[in-house]
Amino acid sequence: METLQEDEEYKWREVKLPLLIPVIPEPGLERETGERRRGRDILVAIDHGPNSKHAFDWALIHLCRLSDTIHLIHAVSSVQNTVVYETSQQLMEKLAVDALQVAMVRTVARIVQGDPGKVICNEAERLKPAAVVMSTRGRSLVQSVLQGSVSEYCFHHCKSAPVIIVPGKEDGDESLI
Repeated sequence: METLQEDEEYKWREVKLPLLIPVIPEPGLERETGERRRGRDILVAIDHGPNSKHAFDWALIHLCRLSDTIHLIHAVSSVQNTVVYETSQQLMEKLAVDALQVAMVRTVARIVQGDPGKVICNEAERLKPAAVVMSTRGRSLVQSVLQGSVSEYCFHHCKSAPVIIVPGKEDGDESLI
């Protein structure tokens, strides 16, 4: 797969999802118009952690409707690294199948090179989604303050869509931020 460049610093690769996933037709209800009929774009930031899968599952169950499209985004250090690309592609293929089985929604996936917070905000600006869904990493408050937090960065810098931060399973009933 060829790397496409929009900027000198913005490199990304589309992920080719399996052909087993059928194309979902638009719902044929005459009474529905506008956004509901057209569907919404929902951006879900993922990585290989369990909290990320939990946030993805949350988005499918609580946010998605039949005609929506989930855009999976994964930030990596290099899109040229074939091991990283193939591992990310396998994860995205599995999530695309889950999205179809659980919520019958279409999935588009993209691997982007760069700082995760900036990548997620740039993709949100490009797509103008209905929501950006992401998880917490599961760090303590002190670790987040010292090392920084991608979810906190996106919460403060993503201006084109609401950011939904889903707490990890072990976080329990703690507040989102």
